[in-house]
Amino acid sequence: MTVRLLTELTAPVLRDSLGPDSVLVLPVGAIEQHGPHLPVATDLITAASLAERAVARFGDELDLWLLPPLAYTKSNEHAWSAGTFWLSAATLTAVLHDLGRSVAMTPARRLVFLNGHGGNSALLQVAARDIRLETGLRTFTVHPRLPADQGGQSPAGELGMGVHGGFDETSVMLHLRPDLVDMTQAGRWVPEHLAGYRHVRFGGSVSFGWSSDDFGPAGVIGDASGATAEAGAERVEGMLAYLGEALAEVARFDPTPPAA
Repeated sequence: MTVRLLTELTAPVLRDSLGPDSVLVLPVGAIEQHGPHLPVATDLITAASLAERAVARFGDELDLWLLPPLAYTKSNEHAWSAGTFWLSAATLTAVLHDLGRSVAMTPARRLVFLNGHGGNSALLQVAARDIRLETGLRTFTVHPRLPADQGGQSPAGELGMGVHGGFDETSVMLHLRPDLVDMTQAGRWVPEHLAGYRHVRFGGSVSFGWSSDDFGPAGVIGDASGATAEAGAERVEGMLAYLGEALAEVARFDPTPPAA
């Protein structure tokens, strides 16, 4: 399978290769602390790897094209730690708008933000709507795996709070880049007292502002201690299957009701 890389085309070939149903996929990661056991590029590696694999697997069928990943994003919930390199909401919004305007200059009319960092989600949704209104592009925000604090699942032992550096994320990295994971430093960092709150909790009906060091000096929210490469491979394959379904809908999505 060949990855359809937009950046390897000349401008004339790009113009002739894209059409209104082409889907440009922009991986959106982050560079931020991920505790003592994971690299600061965890979200970037995950988003870029899954986007590349999805475009390689489904690109010919769905007319998907891969853009270079966006590494620096909104990570100020981890700004307390060395190794976090982040943009303000205003700066990232401006960057996304400029990229949207650039996409609008191509024949393609569909742009997907494939997001690997939960802290970007709300801002990407706002930017997607504004870019749609400004440029006419059809814009989408896709998560390979919905974060636990946004309605996704995490292992039962994490009490629904595996949102950063826990079992799933560590397992995925053990599959994708085991050379960058130090399992001797992996531990359990679950804020169990939050389970006593019915509404104000991760994934609850009332969201709350937080910094990752609110829950302890490790900066991790989850249980990485039992992570395995085998579990990571299973999760990556599940995420790719989901992305295939989601991107197939993106490729044919039309909000306009059909004519009677």
